[in-house]
Amino acid sequence: MKAKNYISYLPLILLIMSAGTYSQDLDDCVDSLQCESSWIGLSEDDRESVFEFAEEYKDFINLARTELSFVDEATAFAEANGFEPLTSATSLRVGTRVYEVNRDRTISLMVIGEKSLTEGFHVIGAHIDSPRLELKGRPLYGDSEFALFQTNYHGGIKYHQWTNIPLALMGRVDKKDGTTISISIGLDRDDPIFMIPELSPHVDRGRNSETLGNFLRPEDMDPIIAHVPGEGGEEVVDQVLAYLTDEYGISRADLVSAELSLVPATAPRDMGLDRGLIAAYGQDDRLASYAAMRAIAEVDRPQKTTMAFLVDNEEVGNRNNTGARSDHFSDLLSRLLYAELGDDYREPVFRGALRQTKFISIDVNPGINPIDTSVWESGNAPKLGYGVNLKLYGQGNTANSEFIAWTRQLLDGNDIPWQTATYKVGVGGGGTIGGEFSSQNIEVIDFGVPLLSIHTPYAVSSKIDVYSLYRAARAFYAYVEQ
Repeated sequence: MKAKNYISYLPLILLIMSAGTYSQDLDDCVDSLQCESSWIGLSEDDRESVFEFAEEYKDFINLARTELSFVDEATAFAEANGFEPLTSATSLRVGTRVYEVNRDRTISLMVIGEKSLTEGFHVIGAHIDSPRLELKGRPLYGDSEFALFQTNYHGGIKYHQWTNIPLALMGRVDKKDGTTISISIGLDRDDPIFMIPELSPHVDRGRNSETLGNFLRPEDMDPIIAHVPGEGGEEVVDQVLAYLTDEYGISRADLVSAELSLVPATAPRDMGLDRGLIAAYGQDDRLASYAAMRAIAEVDRPQKTTMAFLVDNEEVGNRNNTGARSDHFSDLLSRLLYAELGDDYREPVFRGALRQTKFISIDVNPGINPIDTSVWESGNAPKLGYGVNLKLYGQGNTANSEFIAWTRQLLDGNDIPWQTATYKVGVGGGGTIGGEFSSQNIEVIDFGVPLLSIHTPYAVSSKIDVYSLYRAARAFYAYVEQ
């Protein structure tokens, strides 16, 4: 029998070798290091559900590579699942499914619950932006008879990881006459791609002595976009401008009011012989946003009104009127309360509803990486395949103990595998959107899913973790207080 035939039997072999339980209750472990992978003990039906969910997830994030494209895809998903736009005329009956888009860059999906809105909400928040390259306001220039784009970066990246990979150009151009031009070049197999070419080893021996942080500078991150001059000897840049005018009706000046990003053009793929991992761009944090969106679509008549609040700009500090620092969230909740209460609406009632709200802030985080495990304190390190993780970072960044206990009960009561995550003291770090909502007197806990190669063009997740996060979100939305 050829070797490739053995590979096709790997899922069956793993199933036969598996033993244990689906739930990872820490009480069943001597310590967290001895907890079993949540792949162990899966039934054949559960395993099939995990892989099926992963395929749907990959299909979605293949298209949703920026905030703008995520909102487009999420809007289509919401409407296909019975959600309608929230308007001033919307009747908030139990089970009503509504969504609202804020400036094309955030989206909220809501299902109205049986209890009064004054008793609070169940909210899952995540962000839909990911590290990327952005075009500057006046990006187009020529050098060495190439046309290039000048870029800036969004979020924390290692510059060298963005060279020599296929890049797609996505976003929009807004013109002075009020029209908007959408652009997506590089995702279709027949599209051209863009690339930042790295120096060959034959000519960069001097640069090789530089530290990794200095090997490439931010101003070096300019992709080549064209190189053919005109028949009459016109400059390559002029050819690009002519193309933009002919194809999209935009001028050089229109690029000042553009929001264009360069993102990896590589498609999501299964990773490993057993196909248990997903390699894809943008899993921070569109993984969490997708899980929350899928979960709320399966809610019919929740006890408390549920919401998936999916926002922009976390990677740059929750800024702008589409980030978590914006008043959009509180404005949205206050409008819902006013729709229910009318003239009985009062500010103290709104503040009381916030106090009774439970909020899960989900953001992925680095999992144990076999290249270097030293940044983790092993007893509190998240591992791929061990389920969702509760972020217990300390130093004022951890949910209070009673909300952690409530969350443990939620997860254990629904047989959802989970673990904890804490960096070595003073070694690692990273933010979420959770603090912006905790400051509003909301009960907030940070969840995560461990990834490898986080903030790179091609991050890696475990399919079982993605599915476990979706199950946790669904259980939270369906929670019934005793």
